[in-house]
Amino acid sequence: MVNPTILLVEDTLPLASIYKEYLSEENVQVIHVATGGEAFDYLEQGRPEVVLLDMQLPDMDGMQILEHISEKKIETSVVVITAHGSISRAVDAMRLGAFEFLLKPFDKSRLVYTVRNALERVRLKKVVHTYQSQFEERREFCSMLGSSLPMQSVYKIIENVAGSKATVFITGESGTGKELAAEAIHELSPRRDREFVVLNCGAIPKDLMESEIFGHVKGAFTGAIDNREGAALRADGGTLFLDEIGEMDIDLQAKLLRFIQSGTFQKVGSTDTQKVDIRFVCATNRDPLKMVEQGLFREDLYYRLNVVPVHMPPLRERGRDKLEIAYALLDNFTREEGKHFVRFSPEVEKVFLHHPWPGNVRQMQNIIRNVVVLNNGEEVSMDMLPAPFNNYTVGTPSITAIEQVARAGDNVVVLPKMSPKAIRPLQDQEREIIEEAIRLCDGNITRAAGYLEINPSTIYRKMKGWKGPLLS
Repeated sequence: MVNPTILLVEDTLPLASIYKEYLSEENVQVIHVATGGEAFDYLEQGRPEVVLLDMQLPDMDGMQILEHISEKKIETSVVVITAHGSISRAVDAMRLGAFEFLLKPFDKSRLVYTVRNALERVRLKKVVHTYQSQFEERREFCSMLGSSLPMQSVYKIIENVAGSKATVFITGESGTGKELAAEAIHELSPRRDREFVVLNCGAIPKDLMESEIFGHVKGAFTGAIDNREGAALRADGGTLFLDEIGEMDIDLQAKLLRFIQSGTFQKVGSTDTQKVDIRFVCATNRDPLKMVEQGLFREDLYYRLNVVPVHMPPLRERGRDKLEIAYALLDNFTREEGKHFVRFSPEVEKVFLHHPWPGNVRQMQNIIRNVVVLNNGEEVSMDMLPAPFNNYTVGTPSITAIEQVARAGDNVVVLPKMSPKAIRPLQDQEREIIEEAIRLCDGNITRAAGYLEINPSTIYRKMKGWKGPLLS
């Protein structure tokens, strides 16, 4: 590993020798120049991590070097060395981007401490730039859109697991893009040239599910008028995506487990065993561990499927991804419908950023398609939004009384103006708001949590601590 470079710009040679001696025990390479011209020459080619810059140079003012570093955006930490009477100039240097200044005279510990801090600053800036470059490069990933940190994590996991045959279990609320994640795993895998087969376990009747997976032979059951190939055979060499697997019948789960473990199956009504090579990807919008506890999902199947877990974050946790997705949808629907929309008004942008989107991207799709189909123009304005979005006012109670809570998880509640005597305990008001949210959501705690912008587990935890009935 190459040691960091320190450029020492100091015209007084005895002082330069002392400074180099001070730093001799540090893992750094010190390059000494005595004039501003020599410093400029070095900076044309070299990129020192730290510059120790004396402000009084024989051929120029040290401030000129600092201005050059600032204008050229050279990634370095500049430590200004100045006499006691020039503190005001040191302050000016700090405004130009200098990291720190040293007042002459200073001892070894002061110089070493400052240099170490300057090197750490450079290291941290490089780390930040690395993450920022990844952040900018991953605004789009396969068919997914979003540059938020939660999505960066999803992209990284998908990229790492795609080349493997390990089963992947994708969790997340409805509308968060679980199928898009499964498609990305397939498209980045060596199986991309074979079929990607999707089975929605929640949309197929229980009596037909086994046939859909394994196929059947003629006469296997009433209505089986011909041989039928199932998803297992179609996905041979490719990927089988079992969406909403939490809805699968418990008895069929045992057969699925044997199929995953052995790679063999029998068509319904047949005694012939067939072997296939399949990559399994599953998804659910429910909590699989809770289903295991309730006896609705086999524990052995859960652990067999949950080799690599991927959690798709809800839209409310994705920051400005909301606007990126909204603009992409607006562009797609505008072209489809032959309209002229190019932007949202600032008010609409604020609504989209602050709304909790309990239906996630699917809900946003419906809203924006509704706007595009029923309106036209260059800008989407508030009056074009369907109710109740067109009455949404950021910062005040809107859509429902639920919006009175800005961050219930942080115990921050928006209170109306009142006399101090009218203020009631925070926990009482918080409980009333949560109960009202649950009532407005017809008892659906997950949906209520979405509007409140908290996790459902937070509501369950608070409910345990309440005395008396939850809802009147």
